[in-house]
Amino acid sequence: RCTVDDRVTRVAWLNRSTILYAGNDKWSIDNRVVIVSNTKTQYSIKIHNVDVYDEGPYTCSVQTDNHPKTSRVHLIVQVPPQIVNISSDITVNEGSSVTLMCLAFGRPEPTVTWRHLSGKGQGFVSEDEYLEITGITREQSGEYECSAVNDVAVPDVRKVRVTVNYPPYISNAKNTGASVGQKGILQCEASAVPVAEFQWFKEDTRLANGLEGVRIESKGRLSTLTFFNVSEKDYGNYTCVATNKLGNTNASIILYGPGAVHDGGNAASRAAAGLCLWAALLARLLLDF
Repeated sequence: RCTVDDRVTRVAWLNRSTILYAGNDKWSIDNRVVIVSNTKTQYSIKIHNVDVYDEGPYTCSVQTDNHPKTSRVHLIVQVPPQIVNISSDITVNEGSSVTLMCLAFGRPEPTVTWRHLSGKGQGFVSEDEYLEITGITREQSGEYECSAVNDVAVPDVRKVRVTVNYPPYISNAKNTGASVGQKGILQCEASAVPVAEFQWFKEDTRLANGLEGVRIESKGRLSTLTFFNVSEKDYGNYTCVATNKLGNTNASIILYGPGAVHDGGNAASRAAAGLCLWAALLARLLLDF
């Protein structure tokens, strides 16, 4: 808008050095620019569908008693934040270095932040377009959220999934007791990415599903070895082997009968048993003395 009075004889609007309108005559070839008011008090133009290229100085030039006067206004174009380029989902091995990219556009220039959306909630990670993770761990897998903010409009948010491969780790393998003629189940649980494949052995012999009354079932992180009708020959030490492309691990599991003495695989219980044995021997020596 340009405020004028009845002393004005000529008016014009310019964008930098380009004439947009002179009086009612349109000089601009841009059909988005139109005149909306040319009266004794106001000379105004309108720009439809403003974009960033319209930003800059606009000059209202008037002629008054043969003395030209100008009034300048600067148009600032604000643009909502928009993420224009972001890394794709990625799969890496544990210990690798990872760089995630999130490029955003907006006016004013948006602030870009990365957050790790872990199971423990949203953890702040970085305030930068590039997120670098050196020696990534399995706990750092999951979704990473990039947010671009400039207060013009709601933030633009995108996500990237990072999958971290790691070798198997057997987290649960307990010795189990079962009576002759009853059902016995041995369980082996292993964490791994990709998911581990399981094998069962008795001593050096690999067990096959359905042979000698046993069934092997593996689903996700858990593998079970089921004896439908336990016999004396079934008692003993079994080995669960978990394997993926990054490596393998194993654990020994004992199937024992009622009243059998077995190694629970627990260091604390073994230590306690050792102390009890020493105490008993010491008491016997004192009595003999």
